[in-house]
Amino acid sequence: MLPYSGHVNPDPYALATEAAEHVRTALGIESADLALVLGSGWKEATDRLGDPIGRIDLAELPGFHAPVVAGHGGELIAFGTAAGKTALVFTGRTHLYEGRGVDAVVHGVRTAAALGVQTLVLTNGCGGLDPAIAPGTPVIIRDHLNLTGETPLRGATFIDMSTTWTPRLVEVAQSVDPTLTTGVYVQFRGPQYETPAEVRMAGVIGGTLVGMSTTLEAIAAREAGLDLLGLSLVTNAAAGVTDAPLDHHEVIEAGRAAGPRLAGLVADLVAVL
Repeated sequence: MLPYSGHVNPDPYALATEAAEHVRTALGIESADLALVLGSGWKEATDRLGDPIGRIDLAELPGFHAPVVAGHGGELIAFGTAAGKTALVFTGRTHLYEGRGVDAVVHGVRTAAALGVQTLVLTNGCGGLDPAIAPGTPVIIRDHLNLTGETPLRGATFIDMSTTWTPRLVEVAQSVDPTLTTGVYVQFRGPQYETPAEVRMAGVIGGTLVGMSTTLEAIAAREAGLDLLGLSLVTNAAAGVTDAPLDHHEVIEAGRAAGPRLAGLVADLVAVL
């Protein structure tokens, strides 16, 4: 199929409903229970989810775009879980630094909600501030700091963010893998990596993980009333933590090395969510 080229609805919620209808038609499903967004380093996490119900290129769906970041896939894949549920896996995402606007960044979350999803898992690759957490280590997000200066909310939309990252799901993840620790994710706008001074600032205000995605999607998920779990793969030490320069190839390699562990973790989580 060719990339979607139809009219783009200016209402982002209506556009999400339109995309959801396309998904139903393309994948032959009426609804879904669970959705995962796979960030940098997590591409191989679908390896142990079983045989897909169906798959479609994201660029073929209204409001979506092909991922521009190396290490991301470009598909929406539906799987049947061991618990008899339907899981959607977005193998790529739109980042704020691409310049498409906040609505494009959170469009996948809103589309998942329009398909009836109740539980969302957001993953990413990130820099780590704690030298004790080696590259290749997954960390559960327990809270976040949004330093982008942006929000997907419009007008006087006041939502409680105190339990954005669902405590019950943090407990579920730790029961699946007791070695998982938790952290506070800090989103910078990007696309440049953070300076050592910015990393120190993030640490002073409570951050332990830094990256360029996820928090805007988390706000949209909270607005939609979704239960939310976040998993960050520490792909490198953040700037200034070591003397090593930052390189996106390092991110890709860390994800490839951690692939088997991540695939097992995601499969075990999907089986119980």
